[in-house]
Amino acid sequence: MARPSQRSEPRGLRTQWRRAWSTRQSGAQLLSAPLRHELQERYGNVSHLRRVGSRPPLREYFTELWDRRHFIWAGARGEALTRYANERLGALWYILRPMLDAAFYWVIFGLVLNIGGSVDNYVAFILVGVFMFQLSSRAITGGTTLIRGSKPMIRAFAFPRASLAVSIVLRDIFISAPAIGVMIIAIIAIPPHEVPSVTWSFFPVIFALHTMLNLGFALLFGWLGAILPDLAQAMSFVSRLLMYGSAVIFPVDRFITHPTALAIVEANPIYIVLDLYRTVLIGGGVPATGELLTLGAWAAGLLLVGFALFWRDEERYGRD
Repeated sequence: MARPSQRSEPRGLRTQWRRAWSTRQSGAQLLSAPLRHELQERYGNVSHLRRVGSRPPLREYFTELWDRRHFIWAGARGEALTRYANERLGALWYILRPMLDAAFYWVIFGLVLNIGGSVDNYVAFILVGVFMFQLSSRAITGGTTLIRGSKPMIRAFAFPRASLAVSIVLRDIFISAPAIGVMIIAIIAIPPHEVPSVTWSFFPVIFALHTMLNLGFALLFGWLGAILPDLAQAMSFVSRLLMYGSAVIFPVDRFITHPTALAIVEANPIYIVLDLYRTVLIGGGVPATGELLTLGAWAAGLLLVGFALFWRDEERYGRD
C-alpha cells in the first residue's frame, strides 16, 4: 500500500506543474493547498519559486543577465574565433571579405558607372560604408534566426533570452574589430590620403551609439523572427534595400531629388550613423549636434522598444 502513495505524489506534482506551465501564474500559487503545505514542511518557504521557463520580473531579469556576462562574453568570443576555423586562410577572411566587397563596389560604381565623381574621396566613402554597414546588416539578419537557431539551448537551460541578442552583437564586434582597423589604415594609406585629426576622437562615441542601435535591431528582429519564421527568407532583399537606401556605396542625394523621399532616407538611422562616421573620418569634420542627438534617440528608442517586445514574449520562445 505504501508504493502507490509514493508514486501518486510525484504524478500529482507533475500534473500541477504542467498546469502551472500553461498559465502566467507562479508555480507555487497553482499547487494545491495540501501539497504546498507538505512541501513547506519539508523544504521551507516555497513562495519564491516560479515555474521553469517563466519570465522573471524585470529587475531580476537584468540581474540574471548581468550574472551571465561571462557566459555571454565567452560564447561570443568563441563563436567569432571558430567561424572560419575550417578555412585555410582562417581569420583572414574577417578582413578579406569586406575588402573584396568594397573593391567590387568601387570597380562597378566608381570606375564603370563613375558614380563617385561628385565625392572627393570615393575610396574612403566606399570603405567606411561597406565596413560599418555590415555591423547593422549582421545584427538584423542574425536577429531573424536568433530564436529558431537557439531552440535546443533555450529548451535545455534557463537563462535570459536577451543574452542571445547581446551575444550576437558582441560577436560581430569581435569579428569586425580587425576589419575596422584595416579600414582606418586603408583610408590613411590610399590616395587621396586622410590625415588623422582630433575629430577622430568622436569615432568611439558614434561606435557606442551604433552598438546600441544594433542591439535594438537584434532584439526587435529576434522578436519578429520568432513570430514570423518566414521573415528570414526575405532578409536578403531587406539587406539590399537598406544598403541602397543608406548611402553605403553612393551618395543618395545625387539620385533622389524629391524632398519627401530624401527626408525619409536621411531619417534612416543607418544612413545617419554612416554619415557621422564619414564626417569625422573623411575630411576631419565635427559631427553635427543634431545628427548625434537623432542617432541617440534612434538607438535608445529602438533598444527600449526591441527589449520590451522581446521580453514580453520571453516565455513562448521555448514552447513554439
